[in-house]
Amino acid sequence: MTSEIPDTLDRAMARSQGLDTLLRDVTDRAVAQVPGAAACSITVRRSDRLMTLAGSAGLPSGLDLRQYENGSGPCVDAAETESPRYAADLATETRWPAYTQYALATGVRCVLALPLAVEGETGAALNLYGLEPDSLADGRDAARAFAERAAAAVNEALRIERQQASAADVRTALLSRSVIDQAVGMIMARERIDAHRAMERLRRASQHRNVKLRDLCGELVARASGAPSDGRQ
Repeated sequence: MTSEIPDTLDRAMARSQGLDTLLRDVTDRAVAQVPGAAACSITVRRSDRLMTLAGSAGLPSGLDLRQYENGSGPCVDAAETESPRYAADLATETRWPAYTQYALATGVRCVLALPLAVEGETGAALNLYGLEPDSLADGRDAARAFAERAAAAVNEALRIERQQASAADVRTALLSRSVIDQAVGMIMARERIDAHRAMERLRRASQHRNVKLRDLCGELVARASGAPSDGRQ
């Protein structure tokens, strides 16, 4: 295996179109590096439910979704038990009857799901799909080695995502504070009252109209400046 998962995901993100593109690249690499793999996906539990963070090209969307809906399947088991699950031939598999019927209809005959050690999340898995019976047998060692590197990539990607979300929250809070301060200043000047009384008037108006304080203030500031307000000040 000559191609490695990027160690510095921040640089890779700068070249890509975001986390979705970056993790999609990881799944595409898995297909290229694991013998017998025709498709790959990454499952992570978030907000108490399993979801697919990324899938390789050619992955039928329902392959993972059917497992989540039924609460049963190789990737669900691997994520929840932190133990690998291998189905050599779904045509003879009996563990997940509701899922195997759907998977066979998409052309999948072999599934390998490997748990991923993801920080701060309870359950994650790398899922590999083959089109022939036992097609992933010779690639199981390669898949395990890849899963170890993939876990590091997913952890780093989620860390970057959390940082971006935190930065966006801070920016929203600062913008909200700014527009509220502007509205308070306008009320103070117009009514000749202090900041405390101006804020109380805005809060009462917000409650009376059943709108968020920041949206009400945004409307006031927009009207004063002659600019349209979209309610997201």
